[in-house]
Amino acid sequence: MATLCRPAVSVPEYVITMEETLELARSRHPDHPQLPLALRLIENTGVRTRHIVQPIEETLKHPGFEERNKVYTAEAKSRVPAVVQRALDDAEVLATDIDVIIYVSCTGFMMPSMTAWLINAMGFNSDTRQIPIAQLGCAAGGAAINRAHDFCTAYPESNALIVACEFCSLCYQPTDLGVGSLLCNGLFGDGIAAAVVRGQGGEGIKLERNGSYLIPKTEDWIMYDVRATGFHFLLDKRVPATMEPLAPALHNLAGLHGWDASDLDFYIIHAGGPRILDDLSKFLQVAPEAFRFSRATLTEYGNIASAVVLDALRRLFDEGGSHHTARGLLAGFGPGITAEMALGRWHRTSEKTA
Repeated sequence: MATLCRPAVSVPEYVITMEETLELARSRHPDHPQLPLALRLIENTGVRTRHIVQPIEETLKHPGFEERNKVYTAEAKSRVPAVVQRALDDAEVLATDIDVIIYVSCTGFMMPSMTAWLINAMGFNSDTRQIPIAQLGCAAGGAAINRAHDFCTAYPESNALIVACEFCSLCYQPTDLGVGSLLCNGLFGDGIAAAVVRGQGGEGIKLERNGSYLIPKTEDWIMYDVRATGFHFLLDKRVPATMEPLAPALHNLAGLHGWDASDLDFYIIHAGGPRILDDLSKFLQVAPEAFRFSRATLTEYGNIASAVVLDALRRLFDEGGSHHTARGLLAGFGPGITAEMALGRWHRTSEKTA
């Protein structure tokens, strides 16, 4: 079975705290009629710090979509290779051992994809397959894991590389003054993550089953309005309540596998916000502590979109992992409203199993 190995994660060096975020909102929108509500919502996210790819003075400017996308491209090329190399090293594989690169990002655009650039820049084989995914938003981290699982199931001796690169700060729009937009200005952060899925060998999560679910008639709840100024993020106020209809999908997937989604050993969940985690704890009937890795990502980095699930998994590795054959659930949520879900068992190498 395919094994999802230890992710490598990196966040930019520029940091903005919750206190600084609140002060910026007060100073930039002093006459906003719903400012008290927006401040309260931002405080309730529980985000303590976020990392951004440019100093805050540059982040708050809007030089135009063209210039912002140039920043995205330059910063991705500058920062991604080191993260990829750590992921390869942690999985004990070489670039030439990789058969497919799955690159996920919703905060910038490149064509050819970053996959093509990585193949040339880092010595991957010229016949490496490329799967860039740009429109699944925060769900793309889960989707990348699932597509890697599918690939390694079809080609059991293959290895897949997952790369998530999100610079959410480059999507800041100073003219978007809705409460939802102000909330997002205090929620999203920047981050890069990479992980290898090995078709044979490796230590981590042996992936056993995956699935997707889309809540009908919710495609306009999370979306981009693409304008001359770039990506304008639209967030419907009903989004935080989506765990009630999504929890049954998680139960159904686990049930198909003979498992109980309420009685697993570990959970790696996309941290869109505290309400998401609180509701999922309620509707899955699991203790809030089960989502401690996701909460830690949210607190320290904010919502880093598709990279969240990989960072939460990295934190489980940092804790020493789980016991051999421990059962777990991974899930990413995003536009659609879409859930990308996976089930697997923790696998330790033979010398560590005894």
